[in-house]
Amino acid sequence: MQNYRPVLGNIPPVVKNLIIINVIMLLITYVMGMRGVDLHSLLGLHFFLSPEFRPYQLVTHLFMHGDFWHLFFNMFALWMFGRVLESVWGPRRFFIYYFVTGLGAATLHLFVNFLEFQSVVSRLSPEQVDMVMREGGAIFQQGRNFNDELMGRLNLLMNIPTVGASGAVYGVLLGFGMLFPNTQLFLLFPPIPIKAKYFVIGYGLMELYFGFTNTGGNIAHFAHLGGMLFGFLLIRYWNKHSNHFY
Repeated sequence: MQNYRPVLGNIPPVVKNLIIINVIMLLITYVMGMRGVDLHSLLGLHFFLSPEFRPYQLVTHLFMHGDFWHLFFNMFALWMFGRVLESVWGPRRFFIYYFVTGLGAATLHLFVNFLEFQSVVSRLSPEQVDMVMREGGAIFQQGRNFNDELMGRLNLLMNIPTVGASGAVYGVLLGFGMLFPNTQLFLLFPPIPIKAKYFVIGYGLMELYFGFTNTGGNIAHFAHLGGMLFGFLLIRYWNKHSNHFY
């Protein structure tokens, strides 16, 4: 493992610019929202079979957040762990890692959505599916949904965008845990020290539980797991093909 010196007085360039862009995008989202433009719908990640899906959303959703606290916790974690990784890897490698984990998170999230889509569609008639595809978007924009439970689930799947850098941030967390497994982290709740490797494992297990039980709120748990999975695979790849990677 390379030695590193934590940057306290300044923030490495990639982490700094990511934080700046995310803050600016939240402000723009608020301003455009007051003018009747929903940037969450335009730039958030829609299911790839949705009429609202656009390929660029795979990237733009990483810079969108639901509200201030969603942004704050993601950027705080990026600042805390990402600046260390960028100090060790350098800007170029950290930039690659961040976006690989972010895109990996989106990939796993869309795959899980596709499995749910197949499950729901298999229990609906072709006419019901067609009705959701034709009318679901307009109904959803009015704040309503279908009374039929399965039609309602399909409509939510097709029209709720995913936003946030959480998948990439979970990848950053995984990277920190792999490079510095025995670093002591001091938690606020509960106020106890814990080694980074156990912190990462604990978060991973919670996301796995929430993902399979469909609990824990309206959160893309499999996107978080995707960020961790692709981060693990990329680090293993780099470690295998780069001398003295870590």
